[in-house]
Amino acid sequence: MGHGRATLRTSAAGAVSAALLAGGVVGLAPAAQAAPSVRFVDITGDGGTVLKANVVTPEGADGTHAYPLIVLPTSWGLPQAEYLAQAQKLADSGYVVLTYNVRGFWQSGGEIEVAGPPDIADASKVIDWALDHTPADPRHIGMAGVSYGAGISLLAAAHDKRIKAVAALSGWADLISSIYSGRTQHVQAGALLDGAGIVTGHESPELRQIFDNFYASNLSKEQEMIDWGRKRSVATYVDQLNQNGPAVMLANAWGDTVFPANQYADFYEKLTVPKRLEMRPGDHATAELTGLFGLPNDVWTDTGRWFDRYLKGVGNGIDSERPVQLKSRSGAGYEGYPDWKSVGATRRKIALGGSSTIHANVDSGADGGIVFLSSILDQVAQLPPMASIPLLPRRWAAVWQSERYGAPQQVRGTATLHTTLTPTKESGTLIAYLYDVGPLGFGKLVTNAPYTWYGRTPGEPFGVDLDLFSTAYDVPAGHRLALVVDTVDPLYIEHNPSGAQLTFSSPSDDPSYVSVPLREQ
Repeated sequence: MGHGRATLRTSAAGAVSAALLAGGVVGLAPAAQAAPSVRFVDITGDGGTVLKANVVTPEGADGTHAYPLIVLPTSWGLPQAEYLAQAQKLADSGYVVLTYNVRGFWQSGGEIEVAGPPDIADASKVIDWALDHTPADPRHIGMAGVSYGAGISLLAAAHDKRIKAVAALSGWADLISSIYSGRTQHVQAGALLDGAGIVTGHESPELRQIFDNFYASNLSKEQEMIDWGRKRSVATYVDQLNQNGPAVMLANAWGDTVFPANQYADFYEKLTVPKRLEMRPGDHATAELTGLFGLPNDVWTDTGRWFDRYLKGVGNGIDSERPVQLKSRSGAGYEGYPDWKSVGATRRKIALGGSSTIHANVDSGADGGIVFLSSILDQVAQLPPMASIPLLPRRWAAVWQSERYGAPQQVRGTATLHTTLTPTKESGTLIAYLYDVGPLGFGKLVTNAPYTWYGRTPGEPFGVDLDLFSTAYDVPAGHRLALVVDTVDPLYIEHNPSGAQLTFSSPSDDPSYVSVPLREQ
């Protein structure tokens, strides 16, 4: 990648980060005013690091009665005022609530560890402090958070047996499959996190090196970066989490461009504890946003119900509902499923016949949009990124289309691509897109995913199997589905040498296809 391009990308990320953070901090000010009983405290975390925190206790708490405790670590780049509106609501319903600014951000000490061992130790230290200084019940402890707070909560629950319930909202279970899926850097997501860390926190030298290697596509450091990410992924510790036995609620958005839905769904299937999975339209943390202002919000309502059931023992029925709850991007109501495997009950294959050769290094016009902005537009107006499928230049984009469907098609779950690829260079990147194509040829993006390879013999074919990002999308009757493949997308770093060409074929003994999961009618 050229220096100018990297500089532009970093500058853009910094501007977007600053705008988002400014909006978040200003918007959260009314929430802080709405919680006059809040008590701001300093907590000594791991290694003596000072963590800035606040505590909200039920009205009238006098130390004669113990209350369930909920600990809320802050999101990446946001101050401790983030959860005050929800903390007040939880306290009003009988919880001691402790919110703390994670190390390395805002006024807390230390450096950003990205949910490393010091962050996990901090969570336990915060629980210790709450048990010593508040009327918290040591038998009924929960953790919750949005984004960074969600990841830390899950990791803490895998390491601290005292945590009995978790609500992880817009978080990650697998950091590598989130921002390095298909062996491809999700550069806009990475740069956004990097920019926010620079603006609001103190990056450690280790984190700075990780980001630099990430941008530089430094293959000699690839395994080191993967190992670093796995240490910070609760998927690595799923057996420990299952053994500890906390009740786990996971919630995410279909269009999350930081932590895609796939990695949560995969992790959910591995859980053997009481569990719940919720998926909704939106981008990273946008589904929870109105709740942070104290407004009615489905995610936070269910979070409260989850804690009421598993920390208070309230028989509110949440444990008897179908545990997988999905809302289509088309705006219909919630659909319940017994498990993730039942979401796409049937699959329909679209044959990718013939042979198609495309040239690399040029954006065809098909792309996944802009981090945050595109999926938010889809969330509020059902307007995902669009492309004119007939006008996509076939020199740079391979295109296959289904027949026109006579009935609506309810896409649910994870579409998969299988094809045979013959490159002219040893390395490269492709991006696959699934579009909903209307009668006039305009395609609305259903889902996408990148795929990168290294060390292949030029001119020698090999098989490609790629999971596209999970989604729930309703294709109207009279429309088609189209698979488009090109080599450049602003969401990702691409690794195509100059002059590279990619040929897609469908051998008779191994035909190419895209398999689309559909809701059972």
